[in-house]
Amino acid sequence: MLSPGRHPRNRPRPRGRSLRTSLVVFMSTVLVLVCGAMAAATATVQRDLLMDDLDERVTDAAEHSQYALDKYAGGSRNLGFLQIRGQTVGTLAARLDAAGEVVAAAVITGDGHPRHLSAAQCTALADIPADGKPRTRTIPGLGDYRLTKLTDGRVPVLAGLPTSGVQRMTRTLMAVEAAIALVGLTVAGAVCAVVVRRKLRPLGRVAATAVEATRVPLDRGEITGLHRVSAEDTDPGTEAGQVGIALNRLIDHVEKSLTERQLTEERMRRFLADASHELRTPLASIAGYAQLMAGGTKQITPELAWERIIAQSARMTGLVDDLFLLAHLDEGRPLDMAEVNIATLVAESVWDARAADDDRQWRVFLRLDASVSVPGDQARLQQVLANLLGNARVHTPAGTNITVTAQTTPTDCVIRVHDDGPGIPPKLLSQVFERFTRADASRSRPADGNGGAGLGLAIAAAITRAHGGRLEARSAPGDTEFTVLLPLSPAEL
Repeated sequence: MLSPGRHPRNRPRPRGRSLRTSLVVFMSTVLVLVCGAMAAATATVQRDLLMDDLDERVTDAAEHSQYALDKYAGGSRNLGFLQIRGQTVGTLAARLDAAGEVVAAAVITGDGHPRHLSAAQCTALADIPADGKPRTRTIPGLGDYRLTKLTDGRVPVLAGLPTSGVQRMTRTLMAVEAAIALVGLTVAGAVCAVVVRRKLRPLGRVAATAVEATRVPLDRGEITGLHRVSAEDTDPGTEAGQVGIALNRLIDHVEKSLTERQLTEERMRRFLADASHELRTPLASIAGYAQLMAGGTKQITPELAWERIIAQSARMTGLVDDLFLLAHLDEGRPLDMAEVNIATLVAESVWDARAADDDRQWRVFLRLDASVSVPGDQARLQQVLANLLGNARVHTPAGTNITVTAQTTPTDCVIRVHDDGPGIPPKLLSQVFERFTRADASRSRPADGNGGAGLGLAIAAAITRAHGGRLEARSAPGDTEFTVLLPLSPAEL
C-alpha cells in the first residue's frame, strides 16, 4: 500500500542516451555551428576590409611612384624614386616600356634600400592588366603581392604591396575568435547542462511517480492512496507541469475505476448471495412438500402439497424472470419503443391497482393534455407504475391515501406516486433502489412469507433509466413520494 505524500525513492534508470544528454548535445552542437558561422563571417568581412585598405595603399603607392617618375625621369632603368621618403618596407615598383614590358623592378628591403628583382621574379609581373585594378600575384621568393599597373602617365609604372600583413592579421583574428568561441562554448555548455538539468528535474520526478504507480498490484486488493505528482510539478505553464497534470488525472481515473470495480464486485457478491437465498427458500419448500408426499404422511393432503409446490414454483419463476429482466436492462438491450400516451398509462395502472386492493383510497390527478405522450416501451412503463403502486399497497396499512399525479415540464413528463403511510426509514432511503433491499418490520413483506424479493423498485429504476429518465424517492412519516421523470417526445417539446 502506498502512502500519499511520500516521495519515490527508486528513480527510473534511463537506457541509452537520456533526454538531458540529448538536449545538451543538441544545444552544444547548435552553439558550435553558430559560433563557427559567426567566426567565419567575421574573418571574411575583416579580411575583405583589410584587402580594401591594402588596395587603396597599393593604388596610392602606384600613383606616388608614377608622379615621381614623371617629375624625375632619369634613365630608362632608373628606380631611384623608390628611395623617396615614405616608402613602406616591402613596397614593389617596376618601370615599363611602351609595350608594357617590365624593364626594371625592385622591392624595398628591411634596411630601407631597394633591391632589384631577378628575371624570374619579373616574369611574374608580366601579365598584370593595365586597368588600374589591383591583382594578386605570387612572386618567387617574396610571396603573395597585391599589384596594380598605371599607364596613363609619361612613364608606365607597376606597384604593389605584400599581402602577408593581411594574412597574418586574419590568422590572428581567427585564432582569437576561436579561443573566445572555445571559452564561450565551454561556459555556455556548462550553463546549458545546469539549466537543462534543473528544467528536466520535475520531469524526472513525474517519471518516478509513474514508475511507482506501475509497481502497485492493481489486479488485487484495495487500491487507495496512489502517489500523485506534487503541486510544484503541476504548473500548467510548463511542459513538465502539463505532463504531471495529465498523470494525476490518469491516476485519479485509475483509482476511481478500481474503486468502482471493487464496489461492483462487492455488489455482485451480495447480489449472488441474496439471489441464492431467495431461490433456496422456495426450493426448500418444494423439496419439503415433495418429501411429505413421497412419505405418504397424513399431516397434509396431496392436493394442498401440490398447491404449495405450484405456489413456490411460481414465486421462484417470478424471481428468475425479474433477474432475467434486470440482466437484459444492464446489457442495454433495445426496448420495444413506441409513443406511449401518459394519461392512458396512468389511468390503466391505477384501475388495475384499485381492482387488486380496495382497502386503500386511490386518487388520480392528470394535469396534462390528454394527447401528451413519451417514447417508450408500453409494457415496461406499465411495469414501473405497477411496481410503485404495488410497493405503496404492500407497505401501507388499510385506509391509506395513495395519489398518482401526472404533469409535464418543458422537457419531461413527471409522474408522482404519493402515500401518507408510515414512510421509509432514513437509513434505508438511500438504498431503496438497490436490488434485494427490504424495509424493516414496519414495511416488511407480508406475514405469509410470500412477499417480494426486494427487486420491484430496482426494476422500476432500471426501466426508467433505459428510457433516458430517472426515478427519485423522498420519504417522511405520512409523506412518501416516488417521482418518475421521462423525457417528452420531440413533437411535445
